[in-house]
Amino acid sequence: MANMDLDLANMSPEAYDSYIEQMRREQYPMLKDTLYLDHAGTTLYSKRLMDRFHEEMMGSIFGNPHSASPSSQRSTQHVDNVRLALLRFFKADPERFDLVFTSNATAAIKLVMEAFREQSEGYWYGYHVDSHTSLIGVREAAREHKCFESDEEMELWIACQGQETDQRMRLLAYPAQSNMTGRRLPLDLCRRLRRTAGGSGAYSLLDAAALVSTTPLDLSNAEAAPDFTALSLYKIFGFPDLGALIVRKDCASLFLKRRYFGGGTVDMVACLKEHWHVQKSGTLHEQLEDGTLPVHSIMALKAAIQTHSELFGRLEEVSQHTARLAKQLREILASMRHANGERVAMIYKSEASDYSDSTTQGPIVAFNLRNSKGSWVSSTEVEKLASVKDIHLRTGGVCNPGGIAQSLGLAPWEMRENFSAGHRCGSENDIMNGKPTGVLRVSLGAMSTMSDVHRFLGFIEEFFVDRSARPHAPSALQSCLRQRFHVESLTVYPVKSCAGWQVPYARTWEIRKEGLAWDREWCIVHQGTGKALSQKQHPRMALIRPALDFKAGVLRIRAPGTTEQLTLPLSKDPSHFETEDFAHRDASVCGESIKAKLYTSSTVADYLTKALDVPCTLARFPAASADSPSTRHSKAHLQRSDRAADVPRQILLSNESPILTISRSSLNRLNEQIKAKGGKAAHPAVFRANIVLAESPLSPPGHERPWAEDEWKSMRVGGVDGPVLDFLGGCRRCQMVCIDQASGERNQEPFVTLAKTRRFEGRVLFGVHTALAAEQRVPCSIITAGDAVETFV
Repeated sequence: MANMDLDLANMSPEAYDSYIEQMRREQYPMLKDTLYLDHAGTTLYSKRLMDRFHEEMMGSIFGNPHSASPSSQRSTQHVDNVRLALLRFFKADPERFDLVFTSNATAAIKLVMEAFREQSEGYWYGYHVDSHTSLIGVREAAREHKCFESDEEMELWIACQGQETDQRMRLLAYPAQSNMTGRRLPLDLCRRLRRTAGGSGAYSLLDAAALVSTTPLDLSNAEAAPDFTALSLYKIFGFPDLGALIVRKDCASLFLKRRYFGGGTVDMVACLKEHWHVQKSGTLHEQLEDGTLPVHSIMALKAAIQTHSELFGRLEEVSQHTARLAKQLREILASMRHANGERVAMIYKSEASDYSDSTTQGPIVAFNLRNSKGSWVSSTEVEKLASVKDIHLRTGGVCNPGGIAQSLGLAPWEMRENFSAGHRCGSENDIMNGKPTGVLRVSLGAMSTMSDVHRFLGFIEEFFVDRSARPHAPSALQSCLRQRFHVESLTVYPVKSCAGWQVPYARTWEIRKEGLAWDREWCIVHQGTGKALSQKQHPRMALIRPALDFKAGVLRIRAPGTTEQLTLPLSKDPSHFETEDFAHRDASVCGESIKAKLYTSSTVADYLTKALDVPCTLARFPAASADSPSTRHSKAHLQRSDRAADVPRQILLSNESPILTISRSSLNRLNEQIKAKGGKAAHPAVFRANIVLAESPLSPPGHERPWAEDEWKSMRVGGVDGPVLDFLGGCRRCQMVCIDQASGERNQEPFVTLAKTRRFEGRVLFGVHTALAAEQRVPCSIITAGDAVETFV
């Protein structure tokens, strides 16, 4: 859809939104059925941009600029032209500013840090509390540093610079826009610092990466501009992956003490008998751009600037458009109430920001959700459900520790306590000690539309707003009624995240403290990182079918689309692992480091790599003997609070607990709910349970007790002398249950229905974590499909 004849600057807001809606169908085909709300991370690239870049690459040869050949000179000319075009994009006079290409904004910030680090007296560093971690990290090279906890504190420091007696260089850094809340800080702080400091060695560093993704940055007044401005160009254009540092030429002398050189940043180097070099004497960017520039990416930048203007007009239009969308999103989200009047969302914003004023607020909404009882909803659960609905957003600490701490009221001791308790960036420990540890962040971009806003609000309305009575969290029954069940089936998963192998009916099976025998003793790991692969990222793993052949003493693994199979010995004889077929390696399971035995055979690696299209191989854990202690334990949230002496249970490669149990009656009820809305019933295999319990077939019709497992504390299997198993708590579900175990295809069910009917304390639960009772006197017991089960509440 061409728009050269459209006057985008004079369109009404509604007409501009309609234009974007139509234009992106052609230019952003990847957005079909997808809701992308993470433009603060990176925005998206258009079809026209990629076509134009492809045409440019196919039409010319671009060589290494450090040469005199025609292709090299062509590269040099194009780089110079793009550098000038980018300076003009920010209205920066090339007589007063220079632009250095970097890999990203962080690399641009690091260049400034390196210059100040070389000052003989060291330097003082101050940064705003709303800073991205890239700005915060600069403090580690400073002699002294300070975090300004408010605008007022920073402004007071600026006002006092005229009386500063410290001879050290001083660097003040702050974000033009908070990447967490979208709050925009005053840009004239740099001008004020320059006036009050009066040339006494105080400089300003502006992180403009978040701001310029949707808003123009005007550097036409060099006296009011920052000394250093860091940019992420992919956040504006989507492609290429480049950053830049814009430097006032008055500050170029700060880089003269820079010691490192490489590539074309020197005029002469001596390394035989004498060791000296002469720094490049040309422009600042020639002195700082070490090595060969990413020429082809810079060529793409030329196409990106032109295409962005054609598709969206000026950044002023983008700013007005995204501000309107963010205002609507924030207002409706803030107005949402549960049926009992409780607010649905806690939105984090500064008192200084106003969604009606684009000078104080960018198109970002950071928030957390509460249920009708006022309890926090797990952001991890929101993210899981969003993934099922093909909604892309950001959760967690969003690389803004100061903003997170202030918004969530987290004192340093609380953050340290959370860390000690296992909280890490990206972990599922998102609510600790009654407080969230992160936020949900929705960020809008140039190609966002009002329909995106309404779709996201509809998602929140459908799944997180209580309009009627919801099921109460599991609570203990008043009576100790013992309901008779039996073991319908037993399944083990020899290879983590691959298909299960069902134990033959009536066959006795060992149940140990670490789980059912042979369950999750192997895993497939990435050959580069050592991380265990999961169906979440590789759904084809569901089609890899392991089988235990005890007669032959082997594990057989068959991948889809082939008649060949892997055959591996089941033997745990330690001497077996001293052969050349195995190697000791560190591997990672669910973020936890383990010692594993990797199969070094190229046959094993090639077979699995071909099956999954990922460079991988097989690993075994533990490898020595069945009774050797496991180095992994069940998660802390599964320890029983009513047992003072309870300790974490040993596990092999399962995610959280030794055994997972589900109820056939509960599955039947869930499927009734799914089918009532026209969905496809869920097969028990999607829940990857080890034990499926069913009620007695002699029970009268209508006497099934779905969700009875919510009340159970333990069960005895196989009569009075049978093993006792403890129930440790409900199984927190994720979008992995949406992978069809027969086809490897992703669906929305059953997670969508579970999210509406089985959410307790913000967590979507189905099935219960189980373990051999700690009081068992023997290291293992026997269980059989068909055994009677007695439950205790």
